[in-house]
Amino acid sequence: MSTARTSAWRRFRRDREGLSGLIVLTLFALMAIFADLLADPVGLDVTKAAGKALDAPSWAFPLGTDHAGRSVLTMVIHGSQITLLVGLAATVISMVLGTLIGITSGHFSGMVGGTLNRLTEWFLVIPYLPLAIVLATVFPPAVPKLIAVIIVIGVTSWSGTARLVRAQTMAIEARPYLERARALGGGHWHQMTRHVLPNVMPLVLANTTLTVSIAIIAETTLSFLGLGDPLRVSWGRILEQAHDLGAIDLNAWWWVLAPGIAVVLVVRAFNMCGRALERILDPRLEM
Repeated sequence: MSTARTSAWRRFRRDREGLSGLIVLTLFALMAIFADLLADPVGLDVTKAAGKALDAPSWAFPLGTDHAGRSVLTMVIHGSQITLLVGLAATVISMVLGTLIGITSGHFSGMVGGTLNRLTEWFLVIPYLPLAIVLATVFPPAVPKLIAVIIVIGVTSWSGTARLVRAQTMAIEARPYLERARALGGGHWHQMTRHVLPNVMPLVLANTTLTVSIAIIAETTLSFLGLGDPLRVSWGRILEQAHDLGAIDLNAWWWVLAPGIAVVLVVRAFNMCGRALERILDPRLEM
């Protein structure tokens, strides 16, 4: 196993697209981790803003200021924490649900497998964004908004993973060593955890990087629509404020451009890493 991981990492380092994406993600991760050192969080307080309203980019404020005189750079740096946290946490929920439902629906036939497959198809055909908006609006007020957004994104984005895992599970179930395991008395739990799960994990890993980008776009969209946490700064929240206060009409292009580019770079980086992992785990995709 260690040799296989070493070989996969060596091939990943030789993949220019994947390595470039990893470098970009590392930079954003470091920015989120050390946000308090890179930019004083006091600058997020409207009452303590140090700049002029809608001041264009300058040496003092490299990305300009917002309507309250806050540094857009400071908001983008601290906004990376919430955006990445929501994206990663929602992806964990999505991957766990998708893997469990996919393996179970692929392993069991009859009512159990059929019901889970119909449930997966139901989530696939329903428009994702309207469903997420409905769930976000009906969440109990007692649940913190940030937790609600994470759960909403996680429970609405697992169906694609479940479909992929189910197809892979059904292919694995037809292999001879699964027949031998059943003949030797291996139960359902033994078959799914000892034989199926290890074989679908490479597919899950590659799909995870792609799902993170979807979750980040979902968080940005929900925040832009006013369904995010109003007490926390995120890239979507910055875009929402810029839109509501007419940043484009006021020619404050920097207020929109900075968080927008940040979202594009992170999503693109995750997609680049995901494509590289797909090529490594499936040699047939190599050109």
